[in-house]
Amino acid sequence: MDDHLSAKEVAKDSEEPEPNYRGIRAMPFIIGNETFEKLGAIGTLSNLLVYLTTVFNVKSITATTVINVFNGTTNFSTLIGAFLCDTYFGRCKTLGFSTVSSFLGLLVIALTAVIKKLHPRHCGNEAVTCEGAKPWQKAVLYVGFGLLIMGAAGIRPCNLAFGADQFNPKTESGKRGINSFFNWYFFTFTFAQMVSLTAVVYVQTDVSWGIGLLIPVGLMFFSGVLFFSGTKMYVKVKASGSPMTSVAQVLVVAFKKRKLSPPDRPWLSLFNYLPPKSINSKLPYTNQFRFLDRAAVVSPGDEIRPDGSSANPWKLCSMQQVEEVKCLARVIPIWASAIIYHIPSVQMHTFTVIQALQSDRRLGRTGFKIPAASYVVFQMLGLTLWLPIYDRLIVPPLRKLTKKEGGITILQRMGIGLVLAVLTMLVSGFVEEKRRHIALTKPAIGTSPRRGAVSSMSAFWLVPQLATAGLAEAFMAVGQVEFYYKQFPENMRSIAGSLYYCGMAIGSYVSGFLVSVVHHATAGVASGNWLPEDLNRGRLDYFYFMIAGLGVVNVVYFLVCTKWYKYKGDTDENGSVD
Repeated sequence: MDDHLSAKEVAKDSEEPEPNYRGIRAMPFIIGNETFEKLGAIGTLSNLLVYLTTVFNVKSITATTVINVFNGTTNFSTLIGAFLCDTYFGRCKTLGFSTVSSFLGLLVIALTAVIKKLHPRHCGNEAVTCEGAKPWQKAVLYVGFGLLIMGAAGIRPCNLAFGADQFNPKTESGKRGINSFFNWYFFTFTFAQMVSLTAVVYVQTDVSWGIGLLIPVGLMFFSGVLFFSGTKMYVKVKASGSPMTSVAQVLVVAFKKRKLSPPDRPWLSLFNYLPPKSINSKLPYTNQFRFLDRAAVVSPGDEIRPDGSSANPWKLCSMQQVEEVKCLARVIPIWASAIIYHIPSVQMHTFTVIQALQSDRRLGRTGFKIPAASYVVFQMLGLTLWLPIYDRLIVPPLRKLTKKEGGITILQRMGIGLVLAVLTMLVSGFVEEKRRHIALTKPAIGTSPRRGAVSSMSAFWLVPQLATAGLAEAFMAVGQVEFYYKQFPENMRSIAGSLYYCGMAIGSYVSGFLVSVVHHATAGVASGNWLPEDLNRGRLDYFYFMIAGLGVVNVVYFLVCTKWYKYKGDTDENGSVD
């Protein structure tokens, strides 16, 4: 009877129908959802610093810290979202829940602007002191932040993978469709940023905060309608359980067997088993982190099933499992270098905006003032203009010269990005030094509310630092995503996708910590506070140079890590398997 049922189950599994891949027909729903979701979210978040300082009367330093903590928590939450998606809910359900959560978060924040009782009384330009927000008003605002964090936790690590799920990876047309989807994904992402940082930000700052924040709400609502209207045609990959369980098993078993002597020829004597249906590529043995090898040492009492698998993975792991954990362990030091890299990027969205507020933002003689938050668009232009040049004009000759598919290795690409991040801070420091000097020595063109004199230096002098930051992102950020994707085991790619955001999260936290420490440490010194409310009385340039110094140390650390690093599974790219 048991044999009959077993055969029946096997037949049922083998007759499981192939998913009905809709591919290109599903793209409008997913791409459209992505576009309007980004238009809505970025339209609110890109100008959040200005909103806090002008509507909620929050001081610039406090607002910068709040933004850093919010960004850090948002990005770090993607790790939790990826875990819940892979383990319990699957990508479609996770995206559906997260879309609703993001919509509600944007709605709550918009209501704090529309309903007068939900924000403090407006503070005029000439006011010396301003009424701060009441605790319950802040609570409503933070509820909106919390809902946005929950939404980002599911959307950011799942969107790309869910789109790729709609194409059959076993066919040539499916593979081409996946590549096309990635191209359109990044195009719409950039398009959304451009529109949000120009049109939406302009409405918020120059027309009405209420209208400007309700526009993203409407866009997010349309995003949700578009996503849910395509649910019947989506390929929905079921949650397969958390791959982190295997990682935990290796660590636990290695600790339990820590007193065992490591084998002389581990590549021959360790327990070697790979499940037949595993999506992970088979990995060869490597000599690094040899203390983990004990998890695959067969000891008395360890049982092995007839099919060759371990009867109890919490007592005996396979060499494949051990090597997968080694892959993660090798990536972590490289990932750590990205934390310092993200600090300059954070400044482009915080202090650069404040610099713009105290610079001449007039466009020619028209009298039109470019919104301070809109200058960040030059960072995106630096990224989007460079990528096609790099891909079409730089990579082909490099490929012929180096014989490498990408022209240079992934780690070399990341290293260039780290150097450019240092250059970004140096340029930022010199520009701020010039802006401050002009503000103190030449007549001001006006006064920034609750700050100080507006320098007659054109805010377009901020473009070089923003463009350099965009170039750094084109190398380091894109390189990171590719690096994690290729170096993680295949069943951990959702976790790999969230790792980039986790680096951004810690970078935001570290940036907030540095701002707080420097602000308080320099408050009582003779030379004056580096980061006061009025930048003309501070030394923001010193702060930028300090971050550049940290970046130099980080580049040295990264070079040491790259000398030690071994690429996963092959010897094609500066990696050798011992």
